[in-house]
Order: sequence, then C-alpha cells, then structure tokens
Amino acid sequence: MDRESLGQRIRALRIRHGISQAQLAFPELSDSYISLIESDKRVPAPSVIDLLAGKLNCSPTYLVSGVSEDVVDELRVTLDYAEIALQNGAPQEARARFAEVLANSDAVALPDMLHQARWGHAMALEASGELEEAIAELRVLTAEASAEADLDHWAKVHVALSRCLRERGDISAGVEAAEDALRHLIAIGADSTDAAVHLGAALLAAFIERGDLVRARQLVEQLVERAERIGSPRARMAAYWEAASVAEIRGEYEDGVALAERALMLAHEAGSRGGLSDDPRDLARLRVMYAGLLLRARPGEAARAREILAQVRGEINASSAGEIDVARCLTELARAETALDRPAEAVTLAEQALDLLGDAPRRVTARALTVLGEACARQGRRERAIEVLTRAATHLEQMESSREAAQTWFDLAELLAETGAPEGPRLDAYRRALTCAGV
Repeated sequence: MDRESLGQRIRALRIRHGISQAQLAFPELSDSYISLIESDKRVPAPSVIDLLAGKLNCSPTYLVSGVSEDVVDELRVTLDYAEIALQNGAPQEARARFAEVLANSDAVALPDMLHQARWGHAMALEASGELEEAIAELRVLTAEASAEADLDHWAKVHVALSRCLRERGDISAGVEAAEDALRHLIAIGADSTDAAVHLGAALLAAFIERGDLVRARQLVEQLVERAERIGSPRARMAAYWEAASVAEIRGEYEDGVALAERALMLAHEAGSRGGLSDDPRDLARLRVMYAGLLLRARPGEAARAREILAQVRGEINASSAGEIDVARCLTELARAETALDRPAEAVTLAEQALDLLGDAPRRVTARALTVLGEACARQGRRERAIEVLTRAATHLEQMESSREAAQTWFDLAELLAETGAPEGPRLDAYRRALTCAGV
C-alpha cells in the first residue's frame, strides 16, 4: 500500500494548522532543516519527532506511522490478548488473534508491532502442532531479524527455527539453521554471550538427535566452558541441560541425573531473578527430561519420577505448552507406569499422546509408539507390540534419528525372538538396526 512519507505527513499537518516552516522550527530548529525533513532528505532523530509531534498536536506514533492512536491502542490490546491466550494454553485462540493483527492494513506501518505479531503467531502455530506453517513464519522472521540490532531476539528466532525443523523430523536442516546462526555470531565477535550459548545448545540438541555423538561430546565441553565463563544462570542452565542429554545417550544415566539437577538448580536461580528463559515452556521440558533420566538411572525411584511428571502435566495444561510438549510428558508418564508394572495405565497414556499428535510422522510420535509397544509387550499383546514397534522404527529411520531407530529395530528383533517368530523377520530387524547404527 502507498502511504504518506514522514515528511509528507509533517507538511500536511503543518498546513492544516496554518503555520509556516519557520514557525514550526522556532526556536529549537531551523526552517531549512524543516524543509529538508518535509522533502524526505533528512530523517529526524526520535527527540526531534517528539518535539514536532508536540507542536503539531499529535502523537509521535502517528507522526511516524500515520496510524491513529485509537487504532494503535486497539492493535496493542489484541496483541496483549493473544499473548495471554498463548501463555494460558489456548494456542488456537492466540493464533487467531495474532492473525487478526497481521491482517490489519495499518500494522504494516508499525514494524515493531508487526514483528511481535509474527513471532507470537509462529509460537502459536508451533504450540498447535502446525510445524510446517510455523517454520514458514520463522523463516520470514530470520530473514528480517538483525543480530546487531537485538542479539538475544535474533538468537531466539533461530533457536525456534532449529527446534521446529527437528520436531518435523528434518534434523539436518535443524543442524544447518543453528550452525549457520552460531557461525554468524562468531564472525561478529558475539561468541561469548548468552545468545551464543543458547544457539550452541540448539545445535547440540540437533547433533544428539542425529546420533552424531563425537561432535556432540566435543561441543558440550565447549558449551559448558563458555557458559561458566559468561556466568549467567540462563546460559549455564542451557549448557548443563544439553550436557545431561549427551550423558543420557551415552548411557551415563547417573551423570545425566546430576547434570539435570544442576540445570534445575540454575533454572530456579534464574527464575528468582525474573529471567528464567525466553520460552516459559523450558522449565517444564527440563523437568520432563529429568524425570526420564531418573527412570533410566534409578528404576527404584519410578514412583518419584511419576510424581514429578504428574505435577508437570497439571501445570502444562494451564500454560502455553503445545501438543508436542503435552505428548512428551504423557509419553514419559507412560514409561513410568510401565516401570511400576502398570502396563494398562501406560497404554492409555501413550495412546492419549498419539491422539494429540495425529498422523504426522514426528520424533515425539515415534517415541510414544515405542513406549506403547513396550507396554503392549508387558501386557502379553505381542502382535500389537510388534506392529507398533515396526511403525516406530520406520518413523525414526525416515527422520534421520539413526541412533533411536537402531535401538527400536533391535528391541523389535528381541521381541520377535521372544514370540518365536520365524527367523526371516528377526534377521531383517537386526540388519535394519545395524544399518541405522552405521555398520
């Protein structure tokens, strides 16, 4: 849409008030400077805009954008309502309100508000499970964002893009998004910042999911060292969180529990300072991971893990957590029920997680299927378990999650052996496991 320029708007308002350039300028400015502004040959500083707005009896926002204060207030109320809906676990409502702002023709003249609406819309799409649309929105935001202008927000957008790509199953693209962003921070000398640690954590998560353990171990050491050097609780929390994930995939479960406990302590320290995270869902995600580590490291504490997960489940139902976060919590709860020899309850929880996720192939879907398969096997429903584990392994194989796919094919082969299945399917499952493991 063609809009008046700032200079044209100042000139129109001056003429409407019946004053000359000299009168508008006096006594702080020169009439020649006003002439340059009105001809769009000079861009006035914010202090000059405030001065001129007072003389022309309008708001600085109107002078810059041409949008009336009433319209700006209305858009701001809609944005605030959308933010509250997202925080309160109503992503569909939040999505509709953010889209309402984006569709308003006046929003194009309010770049800060437009960017806020796009970011909120992307987060609402992710929380609704609409990963394709969220990725498209985040790609627009990464193209617009500037690390030099707002380093933390720039990193936050790239972390979200990497996360959504991974959740969709495109792990290599998730690695590339985080790696390119981190490389840019290093190039501009911003490698010793919170932003760099959070991007490093996103890259590390992608390495873990791809099964790239050598690079993951190298990076986690650098990440912890950098975070300790920076010293902020947020940076250290992110580093120890990912270090716990590396310990988990290496089978060092006790180390993972200790690292996750360290991350939780730092999360509470950061929270007491009012700066836990840019994403309010992070604490719930960290507690779900901690409970999962407890289940693996200390099976005797399965009841404690279940208690933690039940509390998280109650909290996320009234928060901005999306379907993926809820499904992940339900899946770990199902794992806890299996460990407590309650396979029927585990089946119910895993099926609830799968109902939330729908048919789209995702990593969290594959994990829910794996837990469901194990619970069915515990119930003695071997045929159902074989069917579910086959689906899980196939999903993981398609999504580059080679380490998890190898484990699932191996578990399936063992289950086939227990059921006395013919040798052919068992050997095929072992071969698929070896292939996924790179052998």
